[in-house]
Amino acid sequence: MKFNIKITPFLLLCIMGGLAIFSSTMSKSPVLPLFAGSLGIPDKTLGFVAAASTIVGILVSFPAATLSDFIGRRRLLMIAAFVFATAPFGYLFVHQVWSLVLVRVYHGLATAILGPIAMAAVADTYRQGRGERMAWYSSATMVGRFLAPLLGGALVFGNDFHWVYLADGVLGILAFSAAMFITFPKTTQVPVVQRDKRDIGREIVTIVTHRGILSTSLVEAVQYFAYGAVETFLPRYLTENTKFSTLAIGSLFTGQILVVALTKPIMGRLSDRRGRVPIIISGLVLGGIVTAALSFTANWFVLIALIGLFGLGLSTVTASTSALVADLAKTASRGSAMGLLSTIMDIGQSLGPILTGVMLGIFAGTGQYKIAFGIIGLLMVAASLLYGLFMRGVSTMPTEAT
Repeated sequence: MKFNIKITPFLLLCIMGGLAIFSSTMSKSPVLPLFAGSLGIPDKTLGFVAAASTIVGILVSFPAATLSDFIGRRRLLMIAAFVFATAPFGYLFVHQVWSLVLVRVYHGLATAILGPIAMAAVADTYRQGRGERMAWYSSATMVGRFLAPLLGGALVFGNDFHWVYLADGVLGILAFSAAMFITFPKTTQVPVVQRDKRDIGREIVTIVTHRGILSTSLVEAVQYFAYGAVETFLPRYLTENTKFSTLAIGSLFTGQILVVALTKPIMGRLSDRRGRVPIIISGLVLGGIVTAALSFTANWFVLIALIGLFGLGLSTVTASTSALVADLAKTASRGSAMGLLSTIMDIGQSLGPILTGVMLGIFAGTGQYKIAFGIIGLLMVAASLLYGLFMRGVSTMPTEAT
């Protein structure tokens, strides 16, 4: 039996993205807290170390994606791939907290650049079926995100972390190798010589003031606000209020990742056919209801169903938001639009654990998780209603063919 698999630029991009995220995720989950502990880094400092790469994403995604509009996607993609291939080896030389922060910042550059530029490249290449294609790429990265903790945990031997970071490096080199063979259609690239550098300022203003792009970016931030809160505090709630083992708790989140990876292409295709805005609203409402319900049960089977529905809501929203932003932006400024989406999303995901922690402190005592998760669920539902109002009168048809 022969299998004829055509190696297309899109397939190479999915392979590159999956390997790259596999490598970067394995460097931190579950390895980073253990590695930091072996260096004697206290818990109060660990949060800053872990946040270093996220902060880089907030600062770098938008300018890097904007730059790709002017010098091409591939150049920035190769820079990200080079960082993925080299950053893991930096961990082998870390012995103090400051050096670990530097390596995390350097590694964070890769994910900050790759995320919006890869999505912009897919959007450039496909107009028909854009949502489904972008969702397939996202699912490819989630495969790497799913496998990383399993392999990462298996390669840690006591306080010896050399093998896990060597494996990270090999995966990064493979990602770089795949990136070397990626080419994008010339029709999707705007020649640099034909563009006035003063266009940068004008296009940035256009993007950040576009009602549809800004509203869609903010609504994705709300979704990731909830995701960050649930990811951080649901395990704490279950540890304090149930007799679940760490394996049982971890399996809940493994199930969530699987649901997102499997359903995101389906939701992307649905948004291609039925429209992005209704899909986004329905996903937010579903996520809001489920978030509010998570702290009302201690039954594992009910929780796995709820966390699966939360994953479905997450995939429903995010499969449509990135595609809609790509639809609303012009080809010449699509990178900037995807960079803005990525930056605002990172802010939302960062604020989720911070503000949820504040709420838990304010409502300390019996029922604090119910109140906090209930407020977050209400925020998601309210955001869906406001989003529907803001998007009235906004044309959601692609601005131009690509």
